Amino acid sequence: MLAEKFDQRTLANMEVALERASKLLKHRAEQHEFRRYVASRILEHAEHGDKTLAGLTEAGSAAARELRDRARPDRHSRKTSARSEDD
Repeated sequence: MLAEKFDQRTLANMEVALERASKLLKHRAEQHEFRRYVASRILEHAEHGDKTLAGLTEAGSAAARELRDRARPDRHSRKTSARSEDD
């Protein structure tokens, strides 16, 4: 259980970091798998010793950017394939 591993301040920092990172995901932030991925990266960061709000927020933001960047090629390839079909 997280409450047994971390103090209240760290738990609060992790929660704030998750909310901040979720804002970067916009509409996908409500999807469980996206939040779960970001939360796992924040947790991993905390387990490695950086329990600061800044460090946890950066870990969450990096995870959110990674998810966002993964989605971009899919949109680009769909647009490209749609154009190819029109040609």
